[in-house]
Amino acid sequence: MAFTTQDLAAIDAAIASGELTIRAADGKMVTLRTMAELLQARDAIKNDIAAAAPAAQRRAYPRHQLADFSD
Repeated sequence: MAFTTQDLAAIDAAIASGELTIRAADGKMVTLRTMAELLQARDAIKNDIAAAAPAAQRRAYPRHQLADFSD
């Protein structure tokens, strides 16, 4: 199942309110046991949405670090 930004918004709202039950975009109700599971589900949804984004939206920026070898 592909997650939507609506799913992410629903789980963020549940986290903010302390609820453990959310309604997915397809209408299904999901109840998780702990807040930790809710946070893990949010991370999974974020990763799924990011992976589905076009490559143009996912830019990899080079990281540079300068070394100083002076005494």
